[in-house]
Amino acid sequence: MKPRIIFLVGPTAVGKSETALCLAKRINAEIISCDSMQVYKGMDIITSKPPLASRRIIPHHLLSIISLDKEYNVTRYNKDAVRKIKEILKRGKIPLIVGGTGLYMSILIDGIFKSSASSKVIRNRLYRQAEELGSEYLYKRLNNIDPESASRIHPHDTKRIIRALEVFQSTGQPISRLQKQRKGLGQEYDIKVFGLNMPRDKLYQKIEERVERMFTNGLVDEVKLLLKLNLSKTAAYAIGIKELKGYLEGLYELEEAKCLIKRNTRLYAKRQLTWFKKDKRINWINIGDKEKPLATANRILKRLRQNI
Repeated sequence: MKPRIIFLVGPTAVGKSETALCLAKRINAEIISCDSMQVYKGMDIITSKPPLASRRIIPHHLLSIISLDKEYNVTRYNKDAVRKIKEILKRGKIPLIVGGTGLYMSILIDGIFKSSASSKVIRNRLYRQAEELGSEYLYKRLNNIDPESASRIHPHDTKRIIRALEVFQSTGQPISRLQKQRKGLGQEYDIKVFGLNMPRDKLYQKIEERVERMFTNGLVDEVKLLLKLNLSKTAAYAIGIKELKGYLEGLYELEEAKCLIKRNTRLYAKRQLTWFKKDKRINWINIGDKEKPLATANRILKRLRQNI
């Protein structure tokens, strides 16, 4: 039998971390983060990292592993996560990969194409064009040359649009064609993917509650420290930095910053759901009203025992 790897995905604030902790206890698992922002040191409140108490109960990996001035991408994540998966399996435990970054999940399961297509000159030019003309302008260009990739990328996902254009301009081939040559974990392991979801109004309520907790826990002070540092392009994408920068510069009141963070987090959750809903491998768990994380974990465990 192939070794088993479990993924637990879904939109932000849906309850993945709490459910994963309950599930990991039941199945003798260690948790690997699948979050593009939680890899950064010093971004604890703004990225809602699992509390230290949880990390003492169950080992968590790929949290706070990189400095804020460093870039982090899917290639680096793929390498780091695969290494951790193999270490966990050697210990006789199950890797439980938890998070909301759909691209990271996809490249782990399907693989990442090996391409030397990288040009800082092209990339910087594309970023300048995005700043001057907007990401939608670049998205239209991508849709003309590679509609298959464009169908999987949100028109406002500047980073991925630029990467796809960079590959095309460097190789003359669409990134979607090159990606079909890749190999991932899905060919070597027994992969089970579970997605958590709940009614949209309930999810939005949880997002609002989370943002309020973040402010109570010291979000403003954390962002003040972050803004003093030389943040990499990827680190600077964290929701909350740009919104609180405007407040700290006196452009609007604190309540306005809160509203902006809540709105942008809701939009992010919608993009996450759009991505995950396209993946037919995901077994969805619709969380009931007032359902506790332990109950959700038990529902997942039941499906695992049924080999679903």
